[in-house]
Amino acid sequence: MGLVLIVLAVGAKLYGGKTDVAQVDVETATLRDIVERVSASGKIQPEVEVNITAQVSGQITDLPVKEGDAVNASDLLVQINPDLYEAALNRAEAARNSARSNLASARAQYNQAEAQFFAAARSWERTQQLHSSGVISQADFDGAEANYRTSDATKKSAQESIRSAEFAISSASASVQEAQDNLSRTTLTAPQSGTVTALVKEIGESVQGNGFTAGEVVMKVSDLSSMEVNVEVNESDIVRVGLGDMAEIEVDAYQNDIFSGVVTEIGNTALNAGLNGFSMDQVTNFSVKVRLLPSSYAHLLEEDASMISPFRPGMSAKVDILTRQANQAVSLPIQAVTVRENDLDDGEATLGVFLLMNETAVWTPVISGIQDNRNIVIRSGIDTGAVVITGPYEKVSRTLEDQDPVEINADESED
Repeated sequence: MGLVLIVLAVGAKLYGGKTDVAQVDVETATLRDIVERVSASGKIQPEVEVNITAQVSGQITDLPVKEGDAVNASDLLVQINPDLYEAALNRAEAARNSARSNLASARAQYNQAEAQFFAAARSWERTQQLHSSGVISQADFDGAEANYRTSDATKKSAQESIRSAEFAISSASASVQEAQDNLSRTTLTAPQSGTVTALVKEIGESVQGNGFTAGEVVMKVSDLSSMEVNVEVNESDIVRVGLGDMAEIEVDAYQNDIFSGVVTEIGNTALNAGLNGFSMDQVTNFSVKVRLLPSSYAHLLEEDASMISPFRPGMSAKVDILTRQANQAVSLPIQAVTVRENDLDDGEATLGVFLLMNETAVWTPVISGIQDNRNIVIRSGIDTGAVVITGPYEKVSRTLEDQDPVEINADESED
């Protein structure tokens, strides 16, 4: 009976008491070049694009360009019917000439009034002397005084008429200048050299314009020699983007090429900001502009010398902004790094990895650095050559604990 019990106990120990051992994937910590990236998508656009808008209203009578044409600065782009504005200029010039005539008349009246005042003043002086001598009556004296004062008032009135005529000339001259400006606005010329990238109106169509506000857009003139990608970067990533950061750009139209770029502009205000504040139901993104470096697409221009740029406004592009870089740094796959509660019982979690030592998972706290899409830099905690458990994800992130027995996945050990 005792012998049977011993055999059963040995069998239970060998077969029934064997615990489950976790199957894990492992990888060795190595030195890598890690580049941190911020990815975003957007549209290609010219760095400089000018809307040609109507500043006066009228019918288009001449449109010597079409979409895709190259233009130089000061080239004629649009001619608006000038008839109404020529007539307005003629009326303004006639009004100014009339004001000048009125000024000449006012000056003549002043000269006449000044002569009359001179005669009245001399007469008044003589009357005062005669009155003091008792030669003339009081009535004659009063009449002479009234005549003197009337002549003085007439002179001052003539002088004010000259000032009024001068102001009328200034007003008429301003009207002439306004009419000349409106007439000149019927001719729209290119403000810069570039390419007509959009043509909204045709000959015979009417446009609405106002000299104080932007009128209807007739066309767009763009400098295609300098292109950029306007992307939207999420608020969680925008803090890592800086002016001058290099970027890798993939354009859907050129799938076999990766172009270089540089960040030239970063928006300070979120795109979901409106006049009445921020819209809370929208994702908070910021605008970032990335200039395409000509050296990265020069080979495309060599294939077709007629092209100013291989890119067209509105093309889709994906941008990877290279924010930080670490050369030959100790690194691991991102999934190997996880968190566990620390021993201080303060509710805080510690970042770390599980090392494989003697078929046991050993929890090791680490300090991480930058990361790319696959790997993360380990600044301290482990060195190169350390064997780290990288999977399965569920075990590494949740169930695996310090000192748990493990064994390498059979498929991986065969590799």
